[in-house]
Amino acid sequence: MTFSNELKSLKDYHSGERGVLSVYLNTNPGDPDQLNGAWEIHLKNGFKDLDKFLSAPEKENELKLFKVVKKKVMQEIEENKDKLRKGVVIFASENPPLWSVNYVQVPVKPSFHWEDHPITEELEYMYKAYPEAAIVLPSFGEVRILDTAMGMVKDELTYRFDPNLEVWGEYNHMEPDGKHAIGSSKVDFIEPRLRENLLRFYKGMGITLEKLKKKRGWREVHVVGETELAIAFAETLQEKPASLIYKNLNNSKPYDIIHQVFEK
Repeated sequence: MTFSNELKSLKDYHSGERGVLSVYLNTNPGDPDQLNGAWEIHLKNGFKDLDKFLSAPEKENELKLFKVVKKKVMQEIEENKDKLRKGVVIFASENPPLWSVNYVQVPVKPSFHWEDHPITEELEYMYKAYPEAAIVLPSFGEVRILDTAMGMVKDELTYRFDPNLEVWGEYNHMEPDGKHAIGSSKVDFIEPRLRENLLRFYKGMGITLEKLKKKRGWREVHVVGETELAIAFAETLQEKPASLIYKNLNNSKPYDIIHQVFEK
């Protein structure tokens, strides 16, 4: 399920009575406010406030239900605390069953809610800023594609081109030594025949990218590369890319590339 479909399902969910827990937690280790595991204190205090809100006698049944859901959420976070990124967003309910967990690599504003439906407004805002998108890095010899959503890389594809054999295909994006194989992008020295073959390769990749866009549900396509190569590739696309960035980031780590594209 794509993230957009999951978001739609969350917005359509209603329990009929108050019993849905929505948790937004900032776990960013680079945030000065999160030093020494401060997020654990925020989590504890957020639940403490909800406990207090549900302490009235007429809310006894709600409190019992809340404690069941709270236990599941705390267990989920505890079991994954060594894998936390910038934030986590969780929606949980017992009746009807709801369990949605998203570990995200984007800023999260902490908040806790107990309502009859998931509180998705903040998640929608995050998704608008970091939608399902392809980041395409064309070079001479290959096209690298990052499949991203919510600031994270879901998959990475590399299509390489042999200008002498005039063939191309999809390859695993990592070499045995763990290093990324990058083709030269010194376009000034490309002889006419090789330039023609490269443009033919890009044209074929443009068609492939359109198919991938439909299959993977990308809302945006961003092109990043040295000026001539980025422009040449962008011209093969049916629609203008969401952004065209003239930088050689082929040797950069995926997260650094995402930062350059979405947080520029």
